[in-house]
Amino acid sequence: MTFPMAVLDVRIDLLVGGVWQDVTADVYTRTPMTITRGRPDEGARTDPGKLSLTFNNGRSKVNPAVSGRYSSGNPLSDLYGKIGRNTPVRVHVPAASAHLALDGDPAGYMSTPHSAALNITSDIDVRVEWDADTTDTARNQQLIGKWSSTATERAWVLRYWLGSIEFGWRDSGGATLGAVMPAGLYGGGALRATLDVDDGAGGLAVRFYQADALAGPWTQISVTTAAVTTSIQSTSSSDLRIGPSDPTVTPPRVPVIGTVTRAQVRAGIDGTLVADLDVRALADGASGVTDSVGRVWTVNGTAKIRKRADRFVGEISSWPPRWDVSGNDRWVSVEAAGVLRRYGRPGSPLDSTLRRRIPSGNPLAYWPMEEGALATQAYSPIPGVAPMKVTGLTFASADTLPGSSALPVLGQSASLQANVPSSSATGWHVEMVYRLDTLPATLQQIARVRVTGAGMAAAVVLASSSGIRIEVRDADDAVTAGFTFTTADAIAAFAGVWNRLQIYTSVSGGTTNVHAAWRNILTNSYWVAQTSYTGTPGRPTQIIGSWGSAYQGMAIGHLAVWTGVAAGLASPFRAAITTYESADDGFIGEAAGRRMVRLAGEETIPLSVRGIVAEQEEMGAQRPLQMLEVLEQAADTDGGILSEHRGRLALRYRGRGTLYNQAPAVTLRYSTAREIAPPLEPITDDADTTNDVTVTRIDGSSARVVQDTGPLSVTAIGRYDTSVQLSLATDDQAAPIAGWRLYLGTQDTPRYPVVHVDLAAAPHLIPAVLGIDQGDVIRLTGLPADLPPGDVDLIVQGYTETLDQYAWDAYFTCTPAAPWSSVGALVYDENFEDTTYEIPYTNGGNLPWVRTNTQAHTGSWSLRSGAITHNQISDAIVAVPAGMTEMRVWYWTSSEAAGAGFLGDRLIILVDGVQVLTAQGTTPWTQAVINVTGKSAVTFRYAKDNSTSTGSDMAAIDNLSFTGPPCRVDADGSTLAAGVSSTATTLSVAGPLWITSSVYPQEFPFDARLGGEVVRVTAVSGASSPQTWTVVRSVNGIVKAQVAGEAVSLAVPAYTAL
Repeated sequence: MTFPMAVLDVRIDLLVGGVWQDVTADVYTRTPMTITRGRPDEGARTDPGKLSLTFNNGRSKVNPAVSGRYSSGNPLSDLYGKIGRNTPVRVHVPAASAHLALDGDPAGYMSTPHSAALNITSDIDVRVEWDADTTDTARNQQLIGKWSSTATERAWVLRYWLGSIEFGWRDSGGATLGAVMPAGLYGGGALRATLDVDDGAGGLAVRFYQADALAGPWTQISVTTAAVTTSIQSTSSSDLRIGPSDPTVTPPRVPVIGTVTRAQVRAGIDGTLVADLDVRALADGASGVTDSVGRVWTVNGTAKIRKRADRFVGEISSWPPRWDVSGNDRWVSVEAAGVLRRYGRPGSPLDSTLRRRIPSGNPLAYWPMEEGALATQAYSPIPGVAPMKVTGLTFASADTLPGSSALPVLGQSASLQANVPSSSATGWHVEMVYRLDTLPATLQQIARVRVTGAGMAAAVVLASSSGIRIEVRDADDAVTAGFTFTTADAIAAFAGVWNRLQIYTSVSGGTTNVHAAWRNILTNSYWVAQTSYTGTPGRPTQIIGSWGSAYQGMAIGHLAVWTGVAAGLASPFRAAITTYESADDGFIGEAAGRRMVRLAGEETIPLSVRGIVAEQEEMGAQRPLQMLEVLEQAADTDGGILSEHRGRLALRYRGRGTLYNQAPAVTLRYSTAREIAPPLEPITDDADTTNDVTVTRIDGSSARVVQDTGPLSVTAIGRYDTSVQLSLATDDQAAPIAGWRLYLGTQDTPRYPVVHVDLAAAPHLIPAVLGIDQGDVIRLTGLPADLPPGDVDLIVQGYTETLDQYAWDAYFTCTPAAPWSSVGALVYDENFEDTTYEIPYTNGGNLPWVRTNTQAHTGSWSLRSGAITHNQISDAIVAVPAGMTEMRVWYWTSSEAAGAGFLGDRLIILVDGVQVLTAQGTTPWTQAVINVTGKSAVTFRYAKDNSTSTGSDMAAIDNLSFTGPPCRVDADGSTLAAGVSSTATTLSVAGPLWITSSVYPQEFPFDARLGGEVVRVTAVSGASSPQTWTVVRSVNGIVKAQVAGEAVSLAVPAYTAL
């Protein structure tokens, strides 16, 4: 017998000594077990999960030799020293399907023996449905592969380590190759990697995809290409394993920690299936299975087929023993909490992004200079490095650098001396951030690096309004080599913005080059001055700053030194050290989910993300907040749900995009089968109403949106205003987010705050209910006739679950799903990764634009201008797709900048012949957002003047997209022109013109609503108002006559996604 005819098979485990131990027999059943998870409503943050249960602390049934087993201080307990603060606990019940559980032990894996069909030497397609955290950057974890500790037995492997997911293979020549993508880009329930060994053009390509499940559909999230072909080693006879290991490398490669439900290997991309593991139908504890293509799979070691559904995983922080007056009844009542309780405890804020990032680059010395206002020296977090000696600096005075806490500024006379520890490595790099508002009129020293080694005693950087100079000085401080950069744009770029000053060496034969580069922190554009001498680079011993009144007010900080830096620099002499990159601006523009994964990896917090990460909202600068605050800030910006993982001690972020247009996880019928238990109490109130919304970008601008019309407008019900500050990359993001929040806050529908499901009364719902988690949709159908007609879709925000021997109740906390259920947009997108263009273009001018793999914003390819000469143009002309309102494009330039008396070489974007954007000089990848409503053509033009050519002499574009509103938007202001009976099938509709069935037959039929009745429109005719509609009446069961003037609208209008 099964529940409810038999006792509910609920089990409780404690993690003792790294092993889950079943303690169910010692858990009292005299009171129900209660589990609470989620958040109280849509606008709130997730609360820590809770579990209440009581242990028998008398004679144990698990270990009858022990009494007081759960008194953590009892030395006679076999759990003494093994339980205490934050002991993990889990509650689980029988599941509808099984999974493979892997614990990371090299002995725990699932395998199938080698066969000839598995010896794939050409294209390969690997797919895995799994659930794990990709934020454990220290563990070198392998997911699936034919891989071995013996080099000659290695073929291929899919793994992740150090924040990257990698597909690696050993080629026929014995070389180990691989392609990686940032783990922060992955947000699926299934991962796919394909290797195209020969793309037909002499190259290879590795592509990564994600999907919600193995069945797809698949979304490409990364591609790596190389201009060579490859193969996979053909002699490997190793097993195909889920969770292969390799102890011969450092750190050792070990199986993934997580779960796997399905895996496939195909010979060829979308090719023949050669392995097809699916464990879902297996019994709990099964030892193996034969897959659909005959492969025999075996479970090994600590791996386990587990057909149990976890309802709660948390931590018990306190074990209070209690007893009755007789002493015969002893118990310990505990309340376990999810990991959000621990992560949410008050603590120190995170350091600035530069302070966190720079030590990870292993500098020889580093001084953040983020001291308090009364500091008289600057400490170093690097062991063995002495504090920096300073005079004339006012600390904590400059707080406008996004990647830093407040930094010092120079007084009228200031100095700095930073001693660098001894190092035997030659070749060096010194870097710091600075902001200088005005250049001095004459050359003044800005930094000096003292060096020991042949040929140079010091490298000195000087600046003035007429040039930026790098000098080599000898022991007598005489100049032995030097160069002054006098280009106007280079001089202007040195001041007025936050820059990074880089002083570094490179070697070419017996010549040492000394470089000074200044790099704009926000645009990443840079200039380099260089001089050289005969000799070795030596090593730095001291950094000196000595400044007079010309530099008063200059802000400086984050001074770091590296030695042993490799040369190999390419024009334009880019520095080899890139540690400051992105951290200097606080990772502005980072997608919400990617920020979460990066931070969780840095802090060793288990976390996974769901959704297309690249489509999530872009964040502003990461500021020093507590870790959980930063994660919650990212969730608030994107609009998704940050929650606790139900199956492990981890966090989980569900992106906003995953909440759109969901199919119901379960449909509950009110009228039959006792699927909705009482009480079901709809509420129509103003609890979630907001009709006046202001969104402010932190450190930026604001946008306000007000509902002026309709039943929930400020004129109809009064003003319900709200304001919120969000971390946004640009000011342009504020208005759409304000509009979305206004849309959510002006839904004129009843709320169903709680939906009760009694699983003892409706046990057939157990498999579906086990799968419901935060953000999923449940549908109520067959509701009483006195409620609004039609089904009701609700989003689950959380739930309370009570489990007893013969009772199991779930109380779902819900909010309306209607605003999330008709969301979409027309989107055309082109990334130029292949020659089949979703957005076609035509060429104009002197030479055509062409695809190139020398530059790309994402992937490997972009579209670049033709190689024109002076006084020529190269055009790419794109027709604006019908109905599109917005164009987005990323652009890049490397060209001659404008100067006095000449235009320079430039990228020009024209919309219907009107210039809307110009870019030239060195422009890193930058996004443009352009309104194209009612426009017909966009021209991307690279134009050259009659002077010189510099840089790469080109412009490139990538990730071009057009966005428009959904097809079926509503027609506000439509009304019934004449009253009709309850059976009339012809309506006269006045107001804005609707599409006609003769012109748009593919759009018919559609459903419309008037006076609470839904009608199905099969035809519309008429070129002026009123139009004639042919309809099927009472589709939703409402039968009534309709009066003239009744409002007419789409039954389910579509809304543009945020």
